[in-house]
Amino acid sequence: MIMSLDRRPITPDDAAAWAVLIAAIQDADGSDYHVSEQDLREEFDSPNMDFARGSIAIWDGGTMAGCAVLACRNAADPVHNMRQDGGVHPAYRGRGLGGDLLGWAEQAAVPLHEERFPGRPLALSSGVFSRNTGAIALHEGRGYQAARWFHAMIRDLSAPIPEAVIPDGVQITGYTAGQAEAALLVRNESFRDHWGSTDVTEQNWAHSLAQRAFRPRFSFLAYDGPEPLGLLLSHEYDAYNSKTGRRDLYIAIVGTRAAGRKRGIATALLVTAMSAARADGYDQASLAVDADSLTGAVGLYEHVGFAVDTTWITFQKQLR
Repeated sequence: MIMSLDRRPITPDDAAAWAVLIAAIQDADGSDYHVSEQDLREEFDSPNMDFARGSIAIWDGGTMAGCAVLACRNAADPVHNMRQDGGVHPAYRGRGLGGDLLGWAEQAAVPLHEERFPGRPLALSSGVFSRNTGAIALHEGRGYQAARWFHAMIRDLSAPIPEAVIPDGVQITGYTAGQAEAALLVRNESFRDHWGSTDVTEQNWAHSLAQRAFRPRFSFLAYDGPEPLGLLLSHEYDAYNSKTGRRDLYIAIVGTRAAGRKRGIATALLVTAMSAARADGYDQASLAVDADSLTGAVGLYEHVGFAVDTTWITFQKQLR
């Protein structure tokens, strides 16, 4: 352990240094995670975050050399699977900081967990870029196991986009603020059979829809009469666009309630969003997907032209 470096929780005033750290990690590892200082500032309003007790940054003067941030979940179903995000600046790797941060996270997670779900099982998970062999070895060495793989997929919008085939009886509408409740209903019912997913609370949903990255103009709902069946929500991240030189529409959520599956609703939503994005000058669309999705999501996205770009591994460790 390097004792000469300072350690303290992350505050909103640290957002710029935090963004610099993330960019340095991305440049070293070649991942697709790009965020701005403004994006990170919004994290401090998240109902699932407690930065005073659930975050730590390691500082070398004014440089953030590494960090770890914990996020609680909305339910322990049946295990409270808390998430740890962070990493070490490439200039400070090989000094044991990664192990320090994981060790801190494992200890700090326990009291946060006990406040929310006393007596329930607790696990801690981390998302590790598949090309970061050092991080993979670190997690395995501390008893974490690879639990799930997730793909980042990209669709070039200059390639032909098929016509949207709207299923009989279904109407697709653009998202408006008055549809927030219907959108939350679809989101929660759609993801209940997805690995690691828990229902989103109204408070978390409001926080999500207030983010600067949210793009209502490129978000849609599918209805069968008055009943909402499908949802697509889109984001746009300026940091990603600046780094790649390509304007990207990130499709944050695609979901269909059980009653609307196998009817082509998700495909219609995707094609509608991609067509609208291309007409507005976007270069590509992207999304993340569970590689082993029970609903066959990878095949659905490949069918409309998405291709796997990078892969992330979720490592998980039972803490109690």
